[in-house]
Amino acid sequence: MKYKQLTAIIEKEGDGYVSLCPELDIVSQGDTIEEARNNLKEALELFFETASSQEIDTRLHNEVYITRLEVAVG
Repeated sequence: MKYKQLTAIIEKEGDGYVSLCPELDIVSQGDTIEEARNNLKEALELFFETASSQEIDTRLHNEVYITRLEVAVG
């Protein structure tokens, strides 16, 4: 089995959490951080099981940079 390192961004939304993989634009959710992470992992594994190699190549962003910015407000 082959493994790939991907990014998971998890943020609080209402009473739960939303998880995003920016490399593939796949989103999931859960009631806890761990559940949101596990659900995203499952969604990604299902995507790789069912998607064609062409779809994977089209959707996969190999370079994703996550950083914080300071912006003026008001």
